[in-house]
Amino acid sequence: MLAMVAGMSGEFDAAGTAIEGALVGAAVEGEKTDSGEANDGNCLNCGEALAGSFCANCGQKAHIHRSIGAIWHDILHGVLHFEGKMWRTLPMLAFKPGELTRRYIHGERARFISPMALFLFSIFMMFAVFSFTGGPTTAALPDGEFTESVRKELADNQKIIAKTEADLQNGTIKAEVLKEEQEKLLELKKTHNGLASVLGETLPYPEVGLNDGDGAIGIDPGNDFTSGSTWLDDRLKAGAKKANKNPSLLFYKLQSNGYKFAWLLIPLSLPFVWLVTLGAGGRIRAHKFYDHAVFTTYSIAFMSLLFLVCALLVKTGLDGAWFAMLLIPPFHLYKQLRHAYQLSRIGAILRLFALSISIWVVVALFLMILLFLGILG
Repeated sequence: MLAMVAGMSGEFDAAGTAIEGALVGAAVEGEKTDSGEANDGNCLNCGEALAGSFCANCGQKAHIHRSIGAIWHDILHGVLHFEGKMWRTLPMLAFKPGELTRRYIHGERARFISPMALFLFSIFMMFAVFSFTGGPTTAALPDGEFTESVRKELADNQKIIAKTEADLQNGTIKAEVLKEEQEKLLELKKTHNGLASVLGETLPYPEVGLNDGDGAIGIDPGNDFTSGSTWLDDRLKAGAKKANKNPSLLFYKLQSNGYKFAWLLIPLSLPFVWLVTLGAGGRIRAHKFYDHAVFTTYSIAFMSLLFLVCALLVKTGLDGAWFAMLLIPPFHLYKQLRHAYQLSRIGAILRLFALSISIWVVVALFLMILLFLGILG
């Protein structure tokens, strides 16, 4: 019963996160829903006389609501369509991303969801959906198959350990390879500990640890390492030891921080987008950093939603859906580059090649930051 309640609690948390993400996005978007009674006198927000459906001074609607039904109306508007903008924005984001980017930059703001609102919505939706499905790392495996594969590897590894221990005890191993077999047994036990830690189980051989000294995942505390700050050095070394002893906790922190700090992808990408599009349009200063920010944020939002869709399709058994993550992003970036910056086909292809390299650099920097934050705890 308690397990059922705990499971339902997790699902409610995920659903709540999805709603929260939509409402955060709607808040950033600046939408205001209305239902209820009209106010034909003065604005209840600033006191100015009303001459229409909106206050000319502060922008608040003349219609206000004070009913429970209207609250649910607000939630549904936030989750489903951002006051109808969702259904205008998503098709263009998928099929005409460059036109969407250009039109938003040049002033068509009321028709479309803003880049940041869509970005926040996509990140929160990823968090909510992966809370249900168990995360992207297990999305490709049907129910429990990941756990079963690890348990099978544990069983196979245990057989090898038992045989090696028996050979050592019976003295059937030649003296010249005795030390080598002992070292092999030690590594087998550390590997066994590492597999058990992935499942969140107690280490079967705690006396040998997980790796040389402390590590199973290759994070070396490094006694000779120094950052110039004693406090930071101590934190990094202590964090590295904890990560090595409990890698599953580190992976959890990396995933959690990935959602929290996903916005870092935008400032990390901006310098590269600026460099790749330098001179686009015929003038070096033809585009501002705001334009690059709109381009980058819309692009990341699309890639996040695409990744979410592919993960869900794979979860249902369509393993080939991951090929979409290899084929669609380059084509989408090409269309967005070409039409947002009004490039020729050759120019867009050359800049796409440079941008593709930059993306791997940004991803590497982002993962390094997440690892750093995870180690610091």
